[in-house]
This record gives sequence, C-alpha cells and structure tokens, in this order.
Amino acid sequence: MNMKLDHIGIAVKSIEDRLHIWEDALGLALISVEEIKDQNVKVAKLDICGPHIELLEPTSEESAVFKFIEKKGEGLHHLCFQVTDIEKALANMKSHNVRLIDEVPRIGASGEKIAFIHPKDMGGVLIELCQE
Repeated sequence: MNMKLDHIGIAVKSIEDRLHIWEDALGLALISVEEIKDQNVKVAKLDICGPHIELLEPTSEESAVFKFIEKKGEGLHHLCFQVTDIEKALANMKSHNVRLIDEVPRIGASGEKIAFIHPKDMGGVLIELCQE
C-alpha cells in the first residue's frame, strides 16, 4: 500500500489569531481557507513544500475539533496520509483489527475522500487517510 504524508492537522481556537505566526514568523504561504460545514470546521492550508499544515478551527460546539480543544487544548490534532485507494486501505486496516472511526470514506477539504483511524490503535495519534 503506497502512502505519503499529506498534511499535519493542528487544532486552534482561532485561525485569525494564529495565522500570522505561521505566515510571518515561519514564512509559510497560505494556500487556502475553507469551511467544511458538515464537519463544523474551518481549515487554513499552509504550504511547507510538499505536505502542508492545516490549521483547524471549530465553527460550533458540535465540532470534533471543539471537543478536542476542550479536552486537550490547542495543538497537534492528526497526521494525514494520502493513499491511492482509500477503500482498499480501510479494508486492510480492518483486516488487521485496527479500529476505524470512519468505515466508509466521507468528503473532506478540497473535495477529497477522507477517513479517520482510531487513535487507540495508533499509539494515541489520530490518523486520517485521504484520496484525491
């Protein structure tokens, strides 16, 4: 199964409050800002020459990102790996008894298919799979 790191997701209370640090202090270029209404999250993508950083801002208290920040504070939320066949990747994970948050892919930022793997089986790290 071919995979490569697609992005690193970082939970923030406010993209507006944090963006200047990433742009000005680190010199990263903003690629886009997008709201994903069905996930109650706003996403700012920053270029790091290959993979990218996603700043994740909850847009409601129903957001998984809001609940994450309430429990753990701002910080590393997930690692995302790009795969060529997300359904096959999920079936492979399931065959190895890895717990899936999403057994069926859903649509994420930029219209990509995404699915999350439970952090309890991944050493405490939330893993996202994505397919263009």
